[in-house]
Amino acid sequence: MLNTPVGRFRLLAFAEAVSWAGLLLGMFFKYVVVGNEIGVKVFGPIHGAIFVGYVLVTLMMAQKWSKGVLFVALLASIPPFGTVLFERWAQRQGKLA
Repeated sequence: MLNTPVGRFRLLAFAEAVSWAGLLLGMFFKYVVVGNEIGVKVFGPIHGAIFVGYVLVTLMMAQKWSKGVLFVALLASIPPFGTVLFERWAQRQGKLA
């Protein structure tokens, strides 16, 4: 799975969404529940590293995709869970073949 750009893309799309969930949970505890920053301190750097990995592997996929698809793939990294939605769309459309 990790030996192809498509495999790396799919893994990082999922990991980016999971790290978003962790960061959102950390922010919930920091700002709503107890004011404890540990969740943000843990998931912030993890999410940042995975985000950078997602962007890099998405740019590696640029040779397979049109500029429009590449733009949407990069845009999908901004909202929470957008990378998973994009990955599923790309799979259905044959963009990850």
